[in-house]
Formats: sequence, structure tokens, C-alpha cells
Amino acid sequence: MNKNNNSDVEDKAIRQSYNDKKHKIYNKTEIVFVSTFPPKVCGIATYTQDLIKSLQSKFGESFKSIICPMETEEENYEYQEFTEYKLNISDAVSYLELAAKINKNDAIELVMLQHEFGFFNETQNGLLLFLKNLKKDIIITFHTVLPNPDKELKEKVKKIADYAKSIIVMTSISADILLNHYDLSPDKITVIPHGTHLLPFVDKITLKEKYNLKNKKVLSTFGLLGSGKNIETTLKALPEIIAKNPDVIFLILGKTHPALVRHEGEKYRDFLEDLTCTLHLENNIRFINDYLPLQELLEYLQLTDVYLFTSKDRNQAVSGTFSYAISSGSAIVSTPIPHAMEVLKEDTGIIIDFEAPEQLAVAVNTLLENESKREELRQKSLEKMAPTAWENSSILHALLFQKFKNNKTELNYTLPEINLRHIQNMTTDFGMIQFSKISKRDINSGYTLDDNSRAMIAICKHFQISRNKADLQLILIYLNFIKFCQHKDGSFLNYVNEQKQFTNQNYETNLDDSNGRAIWALGYLISLKEILPQELSENAEKIIQKNLVWAEKIHSTRAMAFIIKGLYYQNSENNLPLLKELANRLVKMYQHEAKYDWHWFENYLTYGNSVLPEALLCAWISTKDELYKQIAEESFQFLMSKIMINDSIKVISNKGWLQKENTENVLPIGGEQPIDVAYTLLALSSFYKTFKDEKYLQMMKNSFNWFLGKNHLNQIVYNPATGGCYDGLEEKNVNLNQGAESTVSYLMARLSLEFSIE
Repeated sequence: MNKNNNSDVEDKAIRQSYNDKKHKIYNKTEIVFVSTFPPKVCGIATYTQDLIKSLQSKFGESFKSIICPMETEEENYEYQEFTEYKLNISDAVSYLELAAKINKNDAIELVMLQHEFGFFNETQNGLLLFLKNLKKDIIITFHTVLPNPDKELKEKVKKIADYAKSIIVMTSISADILLNHYDLSPDKITVIPHGTHLLPFVDKITLKEKYNLKNKKVLSTFGLLGSGKNIETTLKALPEIIAKNPDVIFLILGKTHPALVRHEGEKYRDFLEDLTCTLHLENNIRFINDYLPLQELLEYLQLTDVYLFTSKDRNQAVSGTFSYAISSGSAIVSTPIPHAMEVLKEDTGIIIDFEAPEQLAVAVNTLLENESKREELRQKSLEKMAPTAWENSSILHALLFQKFKNNKTELNYTLPEINLRHIQNMTTDFGMIQFSKISKRDINSGYTLDDNSRAMIAICKHFQISRNKADLQLILIYLNFIKFCQHKDGSFLNYVNEQKQFTNQNYETNLDDSNGRAIWALGYLISLKEILPQELSENAEKIIQKNLVWAEKIHSTRAMAFIIKGLYYQNSENNLPLLKELANRLVKMYQHEAKYDWHWFENYLTYGNSVLPEALLCAWISTKDELYKQIAEESFQFLMSKIMINDSIKVISNKGWLQKENTENVLPIGGEQPIDVAYTLLALSSFYKTFKDEKYLQMMKNSFNWFLGKNHLNQIVYNPATGGCYDGLEEKNVNLNQGAESTVSYLMARLSLEFSIE
């Protein structure tokens, strides 16, 4: 299938329509970030730039970020952004002047300072002068935390901490050191892991060909070169590695640290090159002496088979290079710096001793000889690092900012652009594939009528907005799949394997809901016959009419609701009696179960609950029977009272349904599915469209934020890098697989919100 990308112009227009139509304009919290910044070649500069970019992308309506670069007397960089504030770390007076200038700006509410001991050595007590004279709240990020401090260092760190609202560290080990070695209060310390980049699945073979590494087993390391990297450990291990794996190539990515170049030139690189010649490794090592653009660097990391982190600095608390590598899906061999010890402790990599080439050789050979082990480590490392994505890091920073502003700062999540890439990647010429492993589609999982029906609705909705002709190809594929699943008696089967054969699962599972979803999808397509090619709606009419004789026999609660929605969208007078018959069955169920404190159709709340009141709302619109309207409103209000808590949604967990007898209303933590959030948004959209009550629109926005990180884990469920949606929110983690159901559910929710804010 030709996977045409969605038009960038259309995506930006859709996104802008949301931002332009916000019903309220919020005052932004202004934050000054005191740090090094690019073009200075420095890991902390890159870190701060990534953090600010993520905050602006995630909470652009909430924060205004102001950069304050730190420079020495010798430095004078040109920055992309206007720099009203600068700190000359070589001049004590500059610290005082900066504090005074920030104090005069009433709009600034918070200062974020990135701390590295080497930054503040040129001026004695300069930092303490700044902190003492600053009248604004300040949060300080410690990039290095040294254990076993002497008395002078301990007192210095404690003084710095006294001035700060919070000290951010990036590992629990660093937090423990501050607690136990510096006697800091636990209330003063916040752990926010080093951010990492979300990446879509990319085939290693394709990337290796791009970089002239075809048929090579690739080892790599990257970062600013210096003796602390201890790359000679790998060089000394390579002869033993090559003896078993002659197709190995070791990539040394990165230029020499500028500070070292100023003081000693290329002494360390020359040493490595000499050692390469001495060990006759010229054909197995490639030096890439450049500060690589981010995209190119990430591609090198993604094509890497084993990443080597060989730092010999026992006190290195955290490494950005390590974070980037593990989040790129590489198997990791690392020395035991605190960051690595914390991340790799659950069998997500291999730890070796400092300066131990023999151990490194054994570890690398073990991984290169065992592809399944490398894949296992890749999966575990991606799961381990998912919470550290920059999107999640920005959420944790934003919550911290909000905490120290006494919750006066309202967090407004920015609506992501619409992205069809993962839906396109999951769709073959036959239909949408059911499951994925992380973001890589799993063709072995086959196809389902459920997924293709929902996908057809979502792409029809997208076509309503975009009129993108590429959507028509997808709609045709999904419609043909629905037709493929229909049998002679009009009923549908659900499960189809990779070989396009119906599986035995069809005869072991109740397919009523699947049939109902197909009617819903067909009806929705027919409702757009004025803008879709005629043959699409005509085919949908034929399929739906063939099914309706069978549909009359359905008594499954949600299946009836799906069919009612489909008939409502079809808008056929001939099928109105069937719509009323199914609606009356729902009414009888409701009347049987409803009591003064339980306004529902069944004696429990399970999955897809919102479709029931929404179906009766559709029935009222079609028939004007006031009883349908009354029950629709009563049941929906009841449902919302159970799942909307403090302006956040918490749908019924699949780990335990909410029983009628559960008077305490305690729901299990986790087990929340994107499809339930999406169905809730669809229902809210219908109620808002019908009654024009702003409370429904506000609940839609609050519910949609669940995908963006407003949930009990404070983690994203939607992945903006792939356009996919994670499969579920569990008690302690997010299920990172991005299958068809969750991805289409997100898109349906996103488009429903788009329609409602027009």
C-alpha cells in the first residue's frame, strides 16, 4: 500500500484551530533558566535546551521560558533566542547584577539553575552571592552529587540547598547521597530522571546500509572525547571480540571536548589513534570526529547492536549519553556509575568493572552471539526508560513548578498535531494489523473486524476535517475488510489470520459486539455520503442491509448500543423500527436495574460504558421519545460521577469492574484502557453537540489530557514520535505496545475534540 503522509499544512491548521479557539487566555508563569546553552558544546547545554523545548511543546500555554546563558570571560556565543539575561561566571559582580535584574522583573516567578561544580570554580562564593541576593523562588538541578564529601564541600552544598525551594537530582542513588552524606531533608529533594528522546521503530538493516555499515555488527560509544571516557578499555578488548566476530566495527562518535582542545589539543584522540594502529584495528574502528546533529546521532544509536559506556569516573552521577543510548534500544555494556547501576539493575544490560577490558570482551561476545538476548535487553531497556521520555520529564518539572506556586499555575496541556503515521504503518493492503511490539507492527497477530471498523470511523472523521485524498484509500481498505468478514447470512466474523483465513477464535468467542461495531462503522460512513465517493456509501448500504435481519436477534447490551449508533448515522426511515426496538430493550434493562443510588443498565460498570447513554441519546434524536432522553442523561450523569474525579478521568479498571454492591466506590489502580477514555470522549462530544452545555466540553478536555499525562502515573499514553498510543495504563507502568485498538481509539478521541471546539 502507498503510505502517503498526512499534509503538514493540514495538521498545523487543525492544531492551530484548537489553540486559536481556547475559551480562556491564561497568564503564563515566567521562568528563567540559568545554564549553559548551545552553541556551547556541553552536555548540560543540550540537556537544558531539550527540557525547555519539551516544556514549550507540552505546556506552551502555561510557561514562558527565558534563557540566561552562563559564559566565562573568554566566551561570547551567539544564541538563537534573545538573551536579556547573561551570567559571566568569571566575574563576582555579574552574579550580583543578574540577581538584581531578575528581582526587578515582577513577571518572573521562578528561576531554574543547572548546577555543575566546575561551572562555579572561577569565582569564589559567586554562586552563593547570587542565591543570597535573589528574591525569587529557585529550583536547582544537581548534575553531579559527590559521595563522602569533606567538611568544606558538605557545608557548601548545604548552603546552596538552603536557598533552593527544591534540589532536583536524576537518580535515587544521588538522592540517597544527599540525604545520608549531606543531611539534606527529603522534602527538599526531587528525583526527575534525565530526559530521553522518543523514537519510532526503524529497521537496523536499512540504517546500516545508509551509513555504509551493511552486514556489520556495530559497537558504538559517543560524547565529547576526553580521558575520562576511557575508550582505550574497548580498544584493548577488541582483538578478543574480533577473533570471534570479525565483522565487528566500533564507532567512536564525537569530537574532543572543547576545554581539552584549548589546554592540550587532540592529545587524547591521538593516543586512541596510535593505540588503534598498535593493535592493528584500523579496519574495525571508525572515528567520527564531529558533534553530530541530534537526528543523525539517534540514527547511529538505533543501528548500534551493543553500546559501550566505559567511563572510569567513579563519581559520575548521571550520563546523558548513557540515557540516549538505552532509550534508542541498544543493548548496553557499562561500567558501574550510579546512573548505570540504577537503570541496569533489573537485567536491562550488563555491568562490568571499571577499566576491565577482559570483562568487556566477554560481555560483548555474549551479546553478539545471542540475538534473542539482545532483543530481550532492548525490550526491557525501552520499558525501563519510557518514563524518562522528555515529555514525561516536562510533566514532572511542571508539577514541581506548580507545587511551589501553591497550585496557582494552571497546567494547560498542548493539543498534539494529528499524526497518522502509525495507523498507516499498521495498515496493509488487506486491513489494519491487530497488535504491535512496541511500535513495530506484529503481522503474526493477524486482523480483526473490531479494529478495522473503528479505524474506518476514525479515518472518515479525519476526512471530514482534512479532505485528504489519501484517507479514501484507507477507508476503502477498511470497508473491503468489513465486507470480507461478512458471511452469507449477513453476520460477521471477527478474527482473520495473516494468511487471510478465519481463525477458530471466531467460534469460541461471542461476536455480538464485533457485529455491532461493524454496523456503527458502516452507518458512520453512510452519514458522509455527500462528501465521499458514491461507490463507498453504496457498498456500505448493501453490507448493512444484509446484516440487519441478523441484528434483530441481538440482546447483548453494548452490541445493541453500537447498532443503534450505526442506524442513527445511517438515518433510514426503513430501519427506524429496529432502532426503536433495540432502544426499548436498553430502557427495560435500565428500568430493571436502576435504583435511587444506581442509575445504570446492568448491576456493574464494565468496559465501553459510555456507549450506552450515548446510544439512547441517538435514539432520542431520531425518535424524539422523551424517555430515551431522560435515561440517557440520568445514566450518563451517573457514569461521570464514577469516573470523573477532581477534573481528571479514571475509567473503570479491567482489573475489577465496579459492582452495584460496592458502596465504597473504590476502584483498582491501573487497568485503564485507551478505548474506554475514547468512548467517553465520543459520548461527551455527542452530549455537547446536542445540548451545547459547556460542562461537557470541559470534561472532554479534561478527559483527553489522560492521554497527555494527566493520570495517576503522570506519564504520556500517546506517543507523539510514532503517532501511536500505548495499550494501557497499569498500576506502576504504561504498556508500551502500540496496537490498533489503542492507536485508533486515541485518534477517535482527538478528532472528536477537534469537532467539538470548532
